[in-house]
Amino acid sequence: MKSKKLLAVVLALSLAAVLFVGCGGTKTDTKNPGNANNSGNNNNDAAPPATAAGKLGLGIVNSIAKSKDYVPAEGDQPEVLAAGQVDTAMAAVLFDADGKILKVDIDNAQTVVKFDAEMKVTNRDEVLKTKVEKGEEYGMKKASSIGKEWYEQIDELEKWMVGKTVAEVKALKTKERDESHPAVPDVPELTSLVTISVEDYIAAVEKAWNNAVDVENADKLGLGQEISIAKSKDYAPAEGDNPEVLPAAQVDTTIAATAFTADGKVAGVIIDTAQIVVNFDKDGKVTSDKTAPLKTKVEKGDEYGMKKVSTIGKEWYEQIAELQKWMVGKTVSEITGMKTKERDESHPAVPDVPELTSSVTINVSEYLAVVAEASQKAK
Repeated sequence: MKSKKLLAVVLALSLAAVLFVGCGGTKTDTKNPGNANNSGNNNNDAAPPATAAGKLGLGIVNSIAKSKDYVPAEGDQPEVLAAGQVDTAMAAVLFDADGKILKVDIDNAQTVVKFDAEMKVTNRDEVLKTKVEKGEEYGMKKASSIGKEWYEQIDELEKWMVGKTVAEVKALKTKERDESHPAVPDVPELTSLVTISVEDYIAAVEKAWNNAVDVENADKLGLGQEISIAKSKDYAPAEGDNPEVLPAAQVDTTIAATAFTADGKVAGVIIDTAQIVVNFDKDGKVTSDKTAPLKTKVEKGDEYGMKKVSTIGKEWYEQIAELQKWMVGKTVSEITGMKTKERDESHPAVPDVPELTSSVTINVSEYLAVVAEASQKAK
C-alpha cells in the first residue's frame, strides 16, 4: 500500500512541474517551507558557482546504534520499551569536473520503530519524516546554544561545503562537545552556526563522490526520499504448525539524488534503498550487531540475492541501473506517467514499456515517487 506521503507527491506532480519551469527567478527555502529567505545577513549566502556540473553523487550512511532493549520497571527505575532506531544520513551532491562541490543537499532520516511490552509494533501508522521535513517540529532550537534548528544548521554546513573538494571537506577541523557530539565544527566560519556533530554528513558526501556518475547540462539538484516501517514484525509465539516469529524493526528508506536540466528534464539520477533490520529476541533485547557495517541494496551488490529468484536473471543493482538510464532525458511527468502492470500482490507496479520489460521486474512505484519529490525540492 502506498503511504500518504507517496500519494501526496504524485498528486502534487503537475503543480510541481509548473513551478519548476516557471519559478526559476525565485529562491525557495527548502529547509524551511513557507520561508523564502531565512538566512538574513549571513555572509555565507554567496551565489552558486557558474561552473558546469560534471558529476552527480549519492552517499548514504546508516546506523542502528541508538536502538533500545526492553527493560522492565524495577524499584525507582521506570519501564523502558524496546525501540529499533535507524539513522540514515544522506547526501546528494553535484561536483564540477575538478571535483569541487557545486550543490549539496543533506538530510537525515531518524526513524524509530516502537514496541510495547509484548513486543508488538505500536507506530505503524505514524507519518515518517526526515529531520529537514520536521523543520521546527524537530525541536532542536530550544536546546541549542546558538538558537538554531537542525535544518538551519545543516543548511549552513552545506553552504560551507560549496566550492570545496571532498578532501577539503574531510579536513574540517572538529572538536568533541560531549559524548553524543564527538565532531562539531571548530573553524571560525561555522562555530556560531553549526553545533551538530558532522561526521556522518561528511562521510555521506565522501560516499557521494566515490559513487558519482557523469552528468551533462545539470542545473538543479534534488534529494527525494520515502520511508516505510511496514515490514516490521511483531513477536508471535509458536502455535500449532506456525513457528515462533521474533520481533524485528525494519526500516526501508528509498532515496533519489536527481540532477535536472534548466527545462526540467532529468540530467542524471541515482536511486538506492537502505533496507535496515534491527532484530530482537522475544524478551525485547537487540540481537543485531550495533557496530556492524550496514549496506544499502546497491552496496550489497550480488550479495542482495535477487538474481537467483529473478525471472530475467538480474540483480537489484542491475535493474535499478536500467531504470535510471531510462529516466535520463525525460521530464518528471513522463517518468511518473510510465505504464506499469501488477506482477503479483507484492509487485503491483512493474514497468510495462517495451524498453524495460526485459530488464526491470522490480516494483517501481517508490522509485518514481522519490524522483518526483526530488524535483519538488530541487534547488
